[in-house]
Amino acid sequence: MSKTARIFRRKPNQLIFLEDLEASASKKRTLPTASVVVLALVAGLLGGVLGGDATKGLILSGVNLVSSNSTIERSPDSVAGLAARVLPSVVSIETISADGGATGSGFVIDPNGYLLTNNHVVADAITIKVMLNDGREFAAKILGRDASYDLAVLKIEATGLKALQFGNSDKVQVGDPVIAIGSPLGLSGTVTQGIISAKDRPVTAGDSNSATSFISALQTDAAINPGNSGGPLVDATGAVIGVNSAIASLGSNLGSQSGSIGLGFAIPINQARKTADQLIKNGKATYPVIGVSVDMNYTSGGALIAKNASAIMAGGPAAKAGLRAGDLITAIDGMKINTPEELIVEIRTHNVGDEVTITYIRGKQSGTAKLILIAGK
Repeated sequence: MSKTARIFRRKPNQLIFLEDLEASASKKRTLPTASVVVLALVAGLLGGVLGGDATKGLILSGVNLVSSNSTIERSPDSVAGLAARVLPSVVSIETISADGGATGSGFVIDPNGYLLTNNHVVADAITIKVMLNDGREFAAKILGRDASYDLAVLKIEATGLKALQFGNSDKVQVGDPVIAIGSPLGLSGTVTQGIISAKDRPVTAGDSNSATSFISALQTDAAINPGNSGGPLVDATGAVIGVNSAIASLGSNLGSQSGSIGLGFAIPINQARKTADQLIKNGKATYPVIGVSVDMNYTSGGALIAKNASAIMAGGPAAKAGLRAGDLITAIDGMKINTPEELIVEIRTHNVGDEVTITYIRGKQSGTAKLILIAGK
């Protein structure tokens, strides 16, 4: 199944689910190239020593090799210190589906075996195996998942686990240092460092066979690759501020290789926490809507309410506010809307019950309407 996504107004690039870069991740990977390099270095060193003996008569017993007894002190807020604290809470996930196997990541959100990951990591899974950082393995079941936000909560039969602390993604600033932890290409416990490159990136991900995910994402240049999906993005205190979900990849017509190009995207933890709470309590999550269908093919700026009889939900917020089929929505609460996707992403940053102000154009006239968001079905 091919799952794709994009960043709006960046036509040459493609945003993709991390796991879609490989058809099936191997459970164990070897690194033969590295082994050859090591052997070559050893052989070269031996050759140098033996060559010296043969030509100069060096006596090895006369060589004094000095070892360093110095100790490297790593502060708790260093990358090494943060990694040591966070790694015990990060898990690797292996799934088996009708199409084969795949890998992903996740992290502990409750000591009693509750884990958070991406929906697309487990959506097609027949069986799910979770590997803790200490080497223990557990079968996992899905408590609930939501394709709209690309999140899923898993449960394993374990207690006393170390749960990650939740940060506040609303307070994150561009330039803040972050680290990403997960299992890229099946290499569990991998740590990469970067910064927050941007906030509120409107990102969509999905395919024709499942509901599309709409995310107002955190962008980071920390290297994330296939297998990182569902792993945590943590701040300088070790608190999780995002769930790594997707990366941008240059189009194949540009002759580039798939993988990290410094454009990674994470679901803000404030949204993820709210959705996880709903999944644990109800097995499903709700998302806010205004009660309209928009023309996803409209590309002339703004979000066009579809021109058909069913475009306005009867009795819904838009209908009550007086919106009509064919109205062009240009802003929400003063924030400019450039595409239909941006409209959906912006709405989903709110909560059910919030009041928003819609700015729209009808014919040659501009107007505003206040409406209350309701839960979508």
